[in-house]
Amino acid sequence: MKNILVIALLVVGLAAQAQVQTPQPSTASTVTNVVGLTEVKIEYSRPKAKGRKIFGASTVDFLTPYGKLWRTAANTGSKVTFSDDVKFGGVDVPKGTYLLLSIPGAAEWTVILYKDVAMGGNTEGYDQTKDQARVVVKSEKLSEKVETFTLEIADFAENSKSANLQIMWENTSVKVPITVDFDAKVMKSIEANTKVNPNNYFNAAVYYLENGKDLNQALAFVNKAVEANPTAFWILYQKARIQKGLNDKAGALATSKVSLEESIKAKNADYQKMNEELQKSLK
Repeated sequence: MKNILVIALLVVGLAAQAQVQTPQPSTASTVTNVVGLTEVKIEYSRPKAKGRKIFGASTVDFLTPYGKLWRTAANTGSKVTFSDDVKFGGVDVPKGTYLLLSIPGAAEWTVILYKDVAMGGNTEGYDQTKDQARVVVKSEKLSEKVETFTLEIADFAENSKSANLQIMWENTSVKVPITVDFDAKVMKSIEANTKVNPNNYFNAAVYYLENGKDLNQALAFVNKAVEANPTAFWILYQKARIQKGLNDKAGALATSKVSLEESIKAKNADYQKMNEELQKSLK
């Protein structure tokens, strides 16, 4: 009797494990990007249009009707995680994980970051008091059809201080700006790390130069970097740029000439060209 019971339990166990696996109609996807120093992670499922009409006014003819709350993906919806505090569409958002919800419209969408992640795709449990951010943005028509629902981080600013969270499906695109503030973190890092590693003076100098900070301090930083590596053409080039910013054209020209000589020795065509252009601008 005991043997029969053991065999029965084994059969049940094997049956529970031996499940047929098939591809999901809406594939799971994870997108991770860094904006400034902030990691932005999106986890979502990607439904396909499959010939259906996606966005429109009618609740009968369109899969996602205007004016109705949407989980903004398939299955359990979409989650967005920020590693630092950000501004989402101009609204302050603390670091953490949120559901991405939306209310599509013909010309504008309401895009929502929702604090109760446990709600998942069950939007019937939606409670507006749990919104962390609720912003209205314009929608755009795409020239080419997007068959598979897509979320991405796009349009990175040159200064790394912003990017857009973009929603795309069928012929519709919606973008919400994400703005980050990394200056305080960088300044704290400069203060701490230049004390323990002289190689960090170069990065500190370039950060000051590129972000409109005290150029005299930038020059002090870059001079220490030059002391540690006097033939580094890339360091000398940045020193020349800083000197130019301080209106020391003679000093900038002299430094750039040394940088050019060293870049020729190193057979670095990029820095040769950059120095030549810089010297032209000093005449």
